[in-house]
Amino acid sequence: MYDIIELNGKHIPELKEIAERLSIPKFDKLGKQDLIYKILDHQALNPTPEILEREKKESNTNIRDKRQRVDKRPEGSSRPAKLAIKETPELTNEKVNIKKEEVQKPNSELKEAPKAEPNTSREPLKERAFENKNKNKLGKRPRPRKQIENPAKADFKREEQAILPNSEVKKDLIFEQDEFIAKETTLESDLDKDIFVENEIQNIESNFEADVNSNPEIPNAEFEQNQNESSDIQSNEQILRQPRIEKPRFAHEMDGIIESEGVLEIMPDGYGFLRSSDYHYLNSPDDIYVSQSQIKLFGLKTGDTVEGTIRPPKEGEKYFPLIKVRFINGKLPEDARDRIPFDFLTPLFPEKKFKLTGHKQENMSTRMIDLFAPIGKGQRGLIVAQPKTGKTVLLKDVANAIAANHPEVYLMILLIDERPEEVTDMQRSVKAEVIASTFDEPADRHVKIANIVLEKAKRLVECGHDVVILLDSITRLARAYNTVSPASGKVLSGGVEANALQKPKRFFGAARQIEHGGSLTIIATALTETGSKMDEVIFEEFKGTGNMELQLDRKLANKRIFPAIDIVSSSTRRDDLLLDKDTLQRVWILRNHLADMNPIEAMDFIKDKIRFTQTNEEFLNSMNG
Repeated sequence: MYDIIELNGKHIPELKEIAERLSIPKFDKLGKQDLIYKILDHQALNPTPEILEREKKESNTNIRDKRQRVDKRPEGSSRPAKLAIKETPELTNEKVNIKKEEVQKPNSELKEAPKAEPNTSREPLKERAFENKNKNKLGKRPRPRKQIENPAKADFKREEQAILPNSEVKKDLIFEQDEFIAKETTLESDLDKDIFVENEIQNIESNFEADVNSNPEIPNAEFEQNQNESSDIQSNEQILRQPRIEKPRFAHEMDGIIESEGVLEIMPDGYGFLRSSDYHYLNSPDDIYVSQSQIKLFGLKTGDTVEGTIRPPKEGEKYFPLIKVRFINGKLPEDARDRIPFDFLTPLFPEKKFKLTGHKQENMSTRMIDLFAPIGKGQRGLIVAQPKTGKTVLLKDVANAIAANHPEVYLMILLIDERPEEVTDMQRSVKAEVIASTFDEPADRHVKIANIVLEKAKRLVECGHDVVILLDSITRLARAYNTVSPASGKVLSGGVEANALQKPKRFFGAARQIEHGGSLTIIATALTETGSKMDEVIFEEFKGTGNMELQLDRKLANKRIFPAIDIVSSSTRRDDLLLDKDTLQRVWILRNHLADMNPIEAMDFIKDKIRFTQTNEEFLNSMNG
């Protein structure tokens, strides 16, 4: 037999050996605590022969003790007066008849009286009264004295002797009252006296019963009390000896039925939780507990998208625990365990271009971006824009184009410090995962959401997936990092901490094309000319980090010319890797023609030429030369 202290001191392999020895089913997938409780439950339900034999011996000794407690009295011992009433019916009837004959004389005198005719109807009342007297006398007859056996019996006899004289006094009073009743001639007085006699006899008997029952020194009462106490002690010992068996919370076995998915966030203590995308990967009631052993077994990291089966929480548990892992980042656990970390993957220039045209929601904006600033898988793009230039709408058009033409890409839209109505509009109009933190939320929430989204994207890229993050905006994200960063003592112009922009740079710099498959594309918006010195410093830090830049012009937006793209200033680095030779040559000719124009003239020229063609290829073929 094992107790809970001994089992807690053992390791999981030892516990599994014990479970296998006890033939416990389904113990391979249990944790340490569940395994301990399974072993204890199995021991309680299947006791060993030694325990059964010991319990049998204990029950036999308890029965023997009960038999030895029975008080065997000798034949001549005194008994309580109430118990002495139970004599043979012949003796009782014989004595009652004798007393009736003695008392019939006053009754005959009552019959001879002139007004005693109605008394004949009350004879049964008097007879009952005399019968009660005779019974009381029979219960209190004198007994021969014998040697006192124990102090309890002696005390009982003294109490009985103290009771007997009082009862005799009561009897004398009753007989005197009966003689007085015989001499009376009034019917009302006869009836009252008879009722009084019966009440007195009943009071004497009830008082004597109360005295006998309330006396703790009577052997029978003591025997019953000791017997009840011993049975209570035995039942308590049996309850303490048996281990507590937890009742199942559900009538049916629910393990492995429910499947769930979430993004892992590892706590400093080693365990983790699967966060739900419905709550933007923050703490929520849908969190799923992942044990430390599971994290080590599968090599899980923060940001891993884990899909598996869960079970309902047991008594004392708060979360749904993960019991089986089916997929990690869309791959089998054995394939995802041996992956290369993101920081050790080889980054390359983008080589595969996203097709932004040819879908149902195609418009002028996506055609111009696809022509003058193409986006490839692994692009690090920056949309530089002033306020109210249509950058959010442009981001939405790009998202719809990628979702329609590239279903293999995992698309995420990260909205930081955005208006709530913009979040709702983005969720309803784009087929992508929208993660948002509105402007009324604290800065640490912005930072936490951005970190978990970046970690999720990195883990997907490690497993060979293509991921696209559309960020709006990186300027507000840098402000949030600047707010939560600890004071270092070095402050740049505009109130920016010296180390505050390091994490936003790591976020934006994570975009890359991986050598043997997988890519992370980040298209972020940056605010300029807002009148804030901090925004200017942030933009200067990110100005040369991207390999694609799309400039928006406020003058075009003021004239309601959309898309408000400055074609001359917008370009993509190494676009020769994304475009074929013929297309690239024609684009260079077109750029050479537009170089002497201002942004408004260039946009008007392109819009006039491109609106009469269905595709960009048709537009380029219509050019002379």
